[in-house]
Amino acid sequence: MSMTQHAEPAVDTPPAPGRKQSDGRTRQRPLALRLLARPEVGVFLGAVAVLVFFLFAAPPVRDGSSMANILYQSSTIGIMALPVALLMIGGEFDLSAGVAVITSALTASMLSYQLTMNVWVGVIVALLVSLAIGAFNGWLLVKTGLPSFLVTLGTFLILQGVNLAITKLVTGNVATDDISDMDGFAQAQKLFASTFTVGGVNVKITVVWWLAFAALATWVLLRTKYGNWIFAVGGNKHSARAVGVPVTFTKISLFMLVGFGAWFVGMHQLFSFNTVQSGEGVGQELIYIAAAVIGGCLLTGGYGSAIGPVFGAFMFGMVQQGIVYAGWNPDWFKAFLGVMLLGAVLINLWVQRTATRR
Repeated sequence: MSMTQHAEPAVDTPPAPGRKQSDGRTRQRPLALRLLARPEVGVFLGAVAVLVFFLFAAPPVRDGSSMANILYQSSTIGIMALPVALLMIGGEFDLSAGVAVITSALTASMLSYQLTMNVWVGVIVALLVSLAIGAFNGWLLVKTGLPSFLVTLGTFLILQGVNLAITKLVTGNVATDDISDMDGFAQAQKLFASTFTVGGVNVKITVVWWLAFAALATWVLLRTKYGNWIFAVGGNKHSARAVGVPVTFTKISLFMLVGFGAWFVGMHQLFSFNTVQSGEGVGQELIYIAAAVIGGCLLTGGYGSAIGPVFGAFMFGMVQQGIVYAGWNPDWFKAFLGVMLLGAVLINLWVQRTATRR
């Protein structure tokens, strides 16, 4: 009797039809985690919660004219929050954005009035000045390697002093003269500060500009080479430069976009109120940055969206006006903003960790 055993040849059993093997590395994450990975999802849910809260806490908010006013307040923040958000995605931020708005408005107003020129001349010169301020910030940052905090803090102090000093020197007052009777005012007001009616409700043109700029910024970020450059320089500028990304151009152009936003909001303020107070704008830069942060942008750069700051600005406008409509003390507004900012930072941190966890 032979004691030798012959092993049967191994037979590979094919997997059952319709089943795919996965080693865990290629496994698709659940839909909920993929949604949480989007930077605007958290602020969207927060904006909905704030809206629902004030719809019950402040019944006047349910009125169409009240909502139009909320959207208007949101748009004046949101127009500036968009370029500030793009700059933050690119790894920088601008502390001079608030006073730059007033610098632009003062330039257009005083140049037009003091030289008795068509207001469009002042508007164009103000645009050039605003773009030059942004280009200076970007150039100085790139050439010196200093943090954007120091560069733009210096610009903030310079502009704040120049706004007050030159206005007093030229007009003898802290405010500019009324330009409502000058040539070209009506046409400029129609572009920057007009009102139209929808369903019997008056809506400011800035709401339309705000949404249009948001759509354009979203397209640029997601569908263009320039958008890829923004994310690349914000993530790691040295690696971006190594693969051919024009880091210098991208950084400077982002600061110039902030300058463009400051010009546009400055023109809106000028043609809405016909005059400009030279001491305004201080502190607004923090509102713009906070709206971008609440919207999902990180101070470290390389992460964010253009839609998130839209919801962030809406939350600011909703809280600012909602407190008034609810009959509460408006002094609580800044406290609410601080709570929202800290809450947004913590939520963004949790979302990032949850979305990247395997």
